[in-house]
Amino acid sequence: MPTHQYDAIAIDGPAASGKSTVARELAARLELIMVNSGEMYRAVTLEVVRRGVDPGDPAAVVGVLREIDLHCAVENRNSMVLIAGEHPGEALRSDEVNAAVSRVAAVPEVRHLLVARQRELRDLGDLVMEGRDIGSVVFPDTPYKLYIEASEEVRHQRRAAEGQVDELALRDRLDSARRTSPLMVADGAQVIDSSKLNIEQVLNAAMEVLREQGWFERNPESATP
Repeated sequence: MPTHQYDAIAIDGPAASGKSTVARELAARLELIMVNSGEMYRAVTLEVVRRGVDPGDPAAVVGVLREIDLHCAVENRNSMVLIAGEHPGEALRSDEVNAAVSRVAAVPEVRHLLVARQRELRDLGDLVMEGRDIGSVVFPDTPYKLYIEASEEVRHQRRAAEGQVDELALRDRLDSARRTSPLMVADGAQVIDSSKLNIEQVLNAAMEVLREQGWFERNPESATP
């Protein structure tokens, strides 16, 4: 058991805002664990889709949640979600999962379970976690919070470049309107608009925000696993 509570950098934002890339590159630069919380919701959604369950039926989704063998692990400083011991790979990014994930993620029982799993990962070390409710719900106590946004036009262009079809406006409405853990700018989070910035510029902006928030004044050497 750790004798020190490790620190978390929370990065939130809408789909295709660039938050996953920022989190991954920031974690590499700072040598931290990187956690993509969205993969956990996608894993549950994938099982819902595979089983032919209506993602808009909360009771049916909860039934799937209770049956699947879902495990969250860290390998080479990157989180991974396993279903029955296997990583689903590119299936997590399928159009079917893209279309259903916001409805599955809105089910309170799904969020409660996965938030608990996400919090457990901080026991493994300092980390960067990205998602939609990291600064507001998962780690509301952390002083290190970023919100990455981009215009809807730019986000559509990014999705198209990835060869993906995603109803971003609908996902934004669903994620922002859900009662449990809605997408929002968390208290204390600094907003970075990535619309007209390349990744290096966004990273530099993020590093400056973390400097202002006191990240580099910590004493991580006191952490002992």
